[in-house]
Amino acid sequence: MGAVRIGTCSWSDKTMIEAYYPAEVKTAEQRLRYYAARFDTVEADSPFYAIPDVRVAENWAARTPEDFIFHVKAFGLMTQHSVDERRLHPALRELPYETNERGRVTRPSAEMIDTAFELFGEFVAPLRRARKLGGVLMQFPPYFTALDDERRRENLGYLERAQELLGDVPMLVEFRHPSWVAEDRVAETLGFLADRQMAYVSVDAPQFTDKPVMPPLAAATTPWAYVRLHGRNREMWFARTSSAADRFDYLYTTEELGEVASRVRELADETEVTWVMFNNCKYDYAPRNARELAGILGEGVPMPDGSAGGQLGLGL
Repeated sequence: MGAVRIGTCSWSDKTMIEAYYPAEVKTAEQRLRYYAARFDTVEADSPFYAIPDVRVAENWAARTPEDFIFHVKAFGLMTQHSVDERRLHPALRELPYETNERGRVTRPSAEMIDTAFELFGEFVAPLRRARKLGGVLMQFPPYFTALDDERRRENLGYLERAQELLGDVPMLVEFRHPSWVAEDRVAETLGFLADRQMAYVSVDAPQFTDKPVMPPLAAATTPWAYVRLHGRNREMWFARTSSAADRFDYLYTTEELGEVASRVRELADETEVTWVMFNNCKYDYAPRNARELAGILGEGVPMPDGSAGGQLGLGL
């Protein structure tokens, strides 16, 4: 069985800060050091909303152990999402784009998208130099579909262009429309990703019979497998008034984690490394479930015990 590494999709979600960290852990530096003393990988999702200053990545690299790995979620423009104009990098403001009535960039120019990839690459460069960058998560919106041949060809072309712009950084592809893995498409989709060494992201999320959601397909298209666990909060998944935290307000049961463990073992048998990232980041649910899953999987999944940084894992 290949290695399995388990972490969460945030270490600084507001409710996670309140529920997970001891009162003595007060600063951003302390929180990351505390987390990194207990997990050896994390997914940084905040760059999806805005490309941070490169000093942020420099600090991430400096505050984590040598073997710690960051996966970084791509900036929204890079995955065809609308983004808040107010949070654009200054260099992007100089390029042509259109906004809607809510002040969101909806029609970026090709130059703007290319520049976003360039700026994102500059941001993650310190992690690459420190050998702490895993993959870049390209999570596409539900309207990025394979519903007809024309759209499918256009969107596959965009995947190839995105990979070209990312360079040699591993690209993790998360679809959010099930047309990509429909019975008559799944082999073709996975084959496309495998031929280009793009990693398919397996997801766990609420399932519906009357709404388009991704099924819990466990598949590996590269020597890496990547699993994102969104929780199974059916009531809030499509709620228009819910915040992102509300959607991910879900604590997996031990029985459900047993189901997840079976899929993880299948992937680990086919790959060199299987990354399992919990995105149910409300309160302390994600780290709790991550530690429990590691226990279910057994001794083959070593987890830091927090001792590296002292009693609180602060390492200060």
